[in-house]
Amino acid sequence: MYELQWPWLLLLLPLPWLWVLITPKRKHNATLKLHIPSLSHVDMQHERALSGGRWPHWLMSVAWICTVIAIANPVHQGEPITLENEGRDIMLAVDLSGSMREQDMAYQGRYVDRLSVVKSVLANFITERQGDQLGLILFADTAFLQTPLTRDLDTVAQMLKEAQIGLVGRATAIGDALGLSVKRFNDKSQSNKVVILLTDGQNTAGNLTPEEALILAKDAKVKVYTVGVGANASMSMGLFSMSGSSMLDETLLKQIAEQTGGKYFRATDTQSLANIYQELDALEPLAEEEQTVRPKKALFYIPLSIALGVIALAIFRRKLRALTYVVKKRQA
Repeated sequence: MYELQWPWLLLLLPLPWLWVLITPKRKHNATLKLHIPSLSHVDMQHERALSGGRWPHWLMSVAWICTVIAIANPVHQGEPITLENEGRDIMLAVDLSGSMREQDMAYQGRYVDRLSVVKSVLANFITERQGDQLGLILFADTAFLQTPLTRDLDTVAQMLKEAQIGLVGRATAIGDALGLSVKRFNDKSQSNKVVILLTDGQNTAGNLTPEEALILAKDAKVKVYTVGVGANASMSMGLFSMSGSSMLDETLLKQIAEQTGGKYFRATDTQSLANIYQELDALEPLAEEEQTVRPKKALFYIPLSIALGVIALAIFRRKLRALTYVVKKRQA
């Protein structure tokens, strides 16, 4: 299929003929002449007599028409191509509060701190998110954006790897983390907006309460998956008298997940955390309709080449006539 990108420019086509009609004859006769430098010893009057002094009308018409068509930018549209929208937008909100230091999670035959396990399993989750956009938010006393939504998964993984407990305090600002995550989706009108919030405690700091952040998430239609990290309370008491997981506010995390259409998960060890990410991997792709595009190829160079060729032909014609006149004059 062929079309002109700017068809309204075809209105320029009749301009030369209109100019001829409205301009006095002796003026437009001079205007239509193509003045080409002649050989210095050639009498101009004789040259004009031999060459006709102007382009043939059909050459002028062809050159002008081709020039206007080139300006109108003709293109060829190929067959429609359907592009599937298979990406997802996911914000990861990771707790860096002091309780994430507790070593109550089994990993490779020994007990390690909660953040190390989260980093290990989450790194695999990030690597497998090809086609998705991921962002990273870290929170403790407050929340801050470590990585905006991006398809550069290596950068997200590196930023998570470098995160340290105590970087932003020791408390737990769940409300701030959720509110900031929702804010990052403000410019995403067509997206399955997902937040994965990992914490091992309850809201103890921040400028925004979890209830206020929940209202924002619901209004923005953001789906929140909450993950409670840490061994259960009875196990924690038996392991080095740790009680951090008993502070986990599961009621709040369940409320956030249920009211936003997400789901609450409990991660008591490495395997359960890995299973959670496998389930999250089954999230639906974008609900946006498929996009159909037609590849375009610019063709302006074709009529432009014809116009330049016609002009070159006219110039060659005049030069040839002038040269013929010179030869004949010398022979005489």
